[in-house]
Amino acid sequence: MDLNSKLAILADAAKYDASCASSGGVKRNSVDGRGVGSNEGMGICHSYAPDGRCISLLKILLTNFCQYDCLYCVNRVTSNVPRARFSIEEVVHLTLDFYRRNCIEGLFLSSGIIRSADYTMEQVVEVARCLREDHDFRGYIHLKTIPDASPELLQRAGRYADRLSINIELPTEEGLAALAPEKDSAAIKRSMARLRVHIDDAKAEAADHARQPVASLAGVAPTRAKPRSFAAAGQSTQMIVGADAASDAAILSTSSQLYGGYRLKRVYYSAFSPIPDASSSLPLKAPPLVREHRLYQADWLMRFYGFHAGEIAGAGDGMLSLDVDPKHAWALAHPERFPVDLNTAPREMLLRVPGLGVKAVDRVLLARRGRRLRADDLKRLHVTMRRVLPFVVLADHRPRGAAVASVPAKALPAQAALF
Repeated sequence: MDLNSKLAILADAAKYDASCASSGGVKRNSVDGRGVGSNEGMGICHSYAPDGRCISLLKILLTNFCQYDCLYCVNRVTSNVPRARFSIEEVVHLTLDFYRRNCIEGLFLSSGIIRSADYTMEQVVEVARCLREDHDFRGYIHLKTIPDASPELLQRAGRYADRLSINIELPTEEGLAALAPEKDSAAIKRSMARLRVHIDDAKAEAADHARQPVASLAGVAPTRAKPRSFAAAGQSTQMIVGADAASDAAILSTSSQLYGGYRLKRVYYSAFSPIPDASSSLPLKAPPLVREHRLYQADWLMRFYGFHAGEIAGAGDGMLSLDVDPKHAWALAHPERFPVDLNTAPREMLLRVPGLGVKAVDRVLLARRGRRLRADDLKRLHVTMRRVLPFVVLADHRPRGAAVASVPAKALPAQAALF
């Protein structure tokens, strides 16, 4: 099979792997004329193909052969799809070639599991090693790690990659046991814990290194050697939504545990897509794509707005509303907390007002130091008045009656088909 045919198969097989955030990496570049590529440390601006595929990274599988039979996966061993496998040299060649032609800014590499977890992980790590050491590649590298791989291989992966990720796969252990019985939930979390220890150790080593005095020779500008980094952009994971009966409350609870226990940078939510010759255990239809969107909004509330998982989707059936965003839905469900006085309320409460983001809250706090805010001031603070006014009190404004939900008039988006 020629290289283009392999690329068509293995890029398509990887298109539902989420890897959109890339910030936090160690800054590298080749402006001194050495090496290939750059990683500016400010994140990569991604573009998306019409089918949702991210095209700023070369996102491919090393192979879509896999010995596991996860029912929700199109690459499972019993799936009747075309198979292909890259060699290490082919992945390295493609990465460098696409980068030099300004088509990509880095590499996202995952793989089906062949022979064993360690054998597969060795191949993935060797690609990153070859790029970094043999070709001095300074672009972004995201490696999807194999949960059952040995700790030594995970440690080696972190030396070469900007970000590592391990798929948690499903929100609950029961769901994983039912749909992916060969996957071990405990092994996945052990690997996450090991990565967290390595990342924390690297940060502590860097902090100690920064406190050491710099030794220099006469006539030579003092410089400090850079400590070795380990997955400086952190670790992330991906969870399939809608393949089992887990509620949004269960999904957010699992995400909260992952953020707290393993300090993940991101949890990605991937709406389940029906696959050919699917098991009868799987739903016949994909969940509405807006459910995935609502989970990302709720995830954002947990990470930046001080919400707890249990209060976002804890009532009723544990599902997020598809009609209004989670923050607006929470405000409508708690009328006793509103209206909020924008001139006196603490920051924690301002962050819970629909229509006020983190930056808007900071602008409000700064502006009210000098004067009591009025309705017209919100325009100057670039606040969406239509969303905010029903929930706030100002010097010249008090809302009348209860706030109402703003139901979108346009049709809800639908999940794209896998084929």
